[in-house]
Amino acid sequence: MIEIRNLTKIYKLNKKQMKESKTTNPIKTAVDDLSLRAVPGEIYGLLGPNGAGKTTTLRCISTIIRPTRGEIYVAGHEVQKEPEQVRERIGFLTGDIKLDPQFSVDYMFDFFGRLHHVPQEKLQARKEELFEYFEIRDFAHKKIKELSTGMGQKAAIAVCLVHDPDIVIFDEPTNGLDVVTARGVTDYLKKLRNEGKLVIISTHIMSEAEKICDRIGVIIDGQKVAEGRLGEILQETGTEDLEDAFFELYRGRKGEAL
Repeated sequence: MIEIRNLTKIYKLNKKQMKESKTTNPIKTAVDDLSLRAVPGEIYGLLGPNGAGKTTTLRCISTIIRPTRGEIYVAGHEVQKEPEQVRERIGFLTGDIKLDPQFSVDYMFDFFGRLHHVPQEKLQARKEELFEYFEIRDFAHKKIKELSTGMGQKAAIAVCLVHDPDIVIFDEPTNGLDVVTARGVTDYLKKLRNEGKLVIISTHIMSEAEKICDRIGVIIDGQKVAEGRLGEILQETGTEDLEDAFFELYRGRKGEAL
């Protein structure tokens, strides 16, 4: 289970960042008093526009960055007090963290397997299962830099799942992928959910969230503005699809007609 209690993350911007953000305020609140709970056996989707705070939230859960305020519990372990125990239980994938381009898929898989202390017999079994599912067996000895975008993404997914974690955290898992590769990835996320694992993803793709997420949390400007099953969010907003629901929530948040 993942439980977030009043998470806030504040950054101090330098002059270059302030210029890029077109602001004179050196303080940016990326996540603002966010609370949510996600449980095993579900796919929980964080839905929001770019810059909403989705990636920051996932990085805080994954112990990559420290919250400014609030608490996050992953399988009962608080991320700031027990980061090593948290890392043992999660698989985390984000496009901002790349596999070393100079090494082969096979080498990277074995390397991360050893980091997670996966026994050799189990490591080989995991490799056979994941390489077979993602159809990367024939590319296993190629360097990461030689792979296509889609194949590189599938290799990264396989590597982050090497230790068979109970909690899987993916930041924009299908971003930039062709439709066939994206379908393979989302089907695997559903497979993990059906095995009783907890999957939490961020996405800005409405159709993806509609199809695979059991529950959805909508984040705008770092704050959660809606949460629930798809039908509950549609009922709350009086809309017929998630895209319309999102824009209804966005209007309410921004106080302007779009």
